[in-house]
This record gives sequence, C-alpha cells and structure tokens, in this order.
Amino acid sequence: MDALHAAMVTAMTEASEGEQLALIRAHPELAGKEAASGTLTAASTGEQRGAGLDQCSAEELQRLRSLNAAYQERFGFPFVIAVKGRSRYQIMDAIEARLQNDAQTEFTTCLGEIAQIARFRLYALLA
Repeated sequence: MDALHAAMVTAMTEASEGEQLALIRAHPELAGKEAASGTLTAASTGEQRGAGLDQCSAEELQRLRSLNAAYQERFGFPFVIAVKGRSRYQIMDAIEARLQNDAQTEFTTCLGEIAQIARFRLYALLA
C-alpha cells in the first residue's frame, strides 16, 4: 500500500500547477453546500461526520462558513485538511491559523493534506 500511495503522491507532485490547482478546487467546502444537500461522496460524508462537522451549532456553522469564505477569497481555492482524527474546533482553529499563510505556502499545504486524505482513504479501502 505504501508503494501505491507513493505513486499517487508522485503523480500529484509531478502534475502541472494548473492540474494541481484543479485537484485542490475539486475538494468540497467543509460543512458547505454539498454537505447540506447530501451530495458529498460517502468518504467525505464519513470523514466530516467523524470530525463532528454535522453536529455544529448554528453559531459554529456560521463561524465555519465565514472562515471558509475568507479562505476562498484570500487564496482562490477551498480550505483542504485531512479531517480524520480532528475535531470541528481543531479544524476551525486550523483555518484561522492558515489564513495567515502566504499563497504558495497554502498551495503546498493543501497538496500535503490531499496526500494525507489519499493515504487514509487508500488504507481504508485496502486494509
């Protein structure tokens, strides 16, 4: 499984910047409209549920949506984080912290998070 994951990460890192940006932009907003409409993939739904994002109070949901909007406006792509093992509070704190990053740092961070998401999902499928 490690070799398969490494090959996936290599394909991602060797992709053009435009392809990488498209990959980042393909990720849904956390607790966003896809979650509200029930159109997330089963994997995303389970991961967001595991982080408690489906249990947000109205105030927490407003904070999360505001943070997501600020992030999207600042960087031009959605906030991406491997939510497995994190709480909704940790996720919101991470968005706030990462809003302080420059665009290149954030682009690279998103790709690293996508690699981690791929690892979690690959191991869930093949373990």
